[in-house]
Amino acid sequence: MTPRLLTMTGCVLLALAGCQTAAPPATGPVPSQPSPGQAGAQPQNQPQPQNQPQPQAAPYKAEEIEAMVAPIALYPDALLSQVLMASTYPLEVAQAARWLKARPDLKGDAAIKAVQGEPWDVSVKSLVAFPQVLEPMNDKLDWTQKLGDAYLGQPKDVLDAVQRLRKRAQEAGNLKSNEQQVVIVEPPTSTGTTIVRIEPANPQVIYVPTYDPAVVYGGWAYPQYPYYYWPPYPAYYPPYGGAIGFGIGLIAAAAIFGDCDWDNGGAHVDHHKAKNIDRNFDSRRAEGGRWQHDAKHRQGVAYRDNASREKYGRSMAGADGRNGYRGRDTAGGRDNGFQGVGGGGNAVQRDANRGNTSLKSGGRGGGYGGGARGGGFGGGFGGGRGGGGRR
Repeated sequence: MTPRLLTMTGCVLLALAGCQTAAPPATGPVPSQPSPGQAGAQPQNQPQPQNQPQPQAAPYKAEEIEAMVAPIALYPDALLSQVLMASTYPLEVAQAARWLKARPDLKGDAAIKAVQGEPWDVSVKSLVAFPQVLEPMNDKLDWTQKLGDAYLGQPKDVLDAVQRLRKRAQEAGNLKSNEQQVVIVEPPTSTGTTIVRIEPANPQVIYVPTYDPAVVYGGWAYPQYPYYYWPPYPAYYPPYGGAIGFGIGLIAAAAIFGDCDWDNGGAHVDHHKAKNIDRNFDSRRAEGGRWQHDAKHRQGVAYRDNASREKYGRSMAGADGRNGYRGRDTAGGRDNGFQGVGGGGNAVQRDANRGNTSLKSGGRGGGYGGGARGGGFGGGFGGGRGGGGRR
């Protein structure tokens, strides 16, 4: 082969080698790929971080809260405040209801004396004086827990919802003073707010009203948020006419220790009266006369929102409390630890085990359905009157 031919062959080989290694010229924009170190990169097979924060639960809407408080908004102020406190301890409510069911003859002040030795929160103990209140709270444990969650996370919104409903009941002509109660309308404050208070006509005798919210409030405006409701329990309420029934008054002054703080949200507590119910009541929990939630009585039931978990979760004793603090019970969209309670006691059993309690089941097998026992809370009630359903 001649030198000239060798030179040409070498040039051809070099050109071919260049074609194999050089990138082709760009004919348009080439999308960039993030490197493993760049934000947004997701390398394959990389382990995911553990114990990620749970999504924050959205605050309850005003209409949702009105639906929750509809069956209790017309309770006397003091009793209402204690129902709201007790709702933050749903597992103890179930335990107290079972305790009272085993002692059907105990009512009013006699029940308060008998419950002294139990370990529950003072607000829960106070409700054994009112079986017509404690019984539906146990039958509807999912409602009880949602009410407690709302009260812990949005106390001012809860009390504002009560005031709106009271004013509607007044406008409908269904809330007024009588032999059982005194309705007091305070003049508007500097902010234009009018407060409607309800007090017992006789401080020694407490009447618990019962009513259909769609009737007493002059209709229900939120069909997308059906109001909560239970028909009057025959054991406590004889047949009545009109929008509200009062049943039998209970001598239960010893059970009263709280009041609503309408201006600021929350509740006032008289620690001297609280010690009449629970001799071991810690007066530090009522500093400045304001009620404070005690996480020890939560018994491992998870808190709904991040703020409550941060505030109270670390106070829950033991690993069970820590699970609630981490929000494990709210994973997968669970809004509360008692879903499905209306149809049976399994959910309460799980929470009871988690809270290291001796409770074997939560309440009775179901709530009230269509005016009769059975039916379970999950199925709710048929369509209510006045433009909204009920449950």
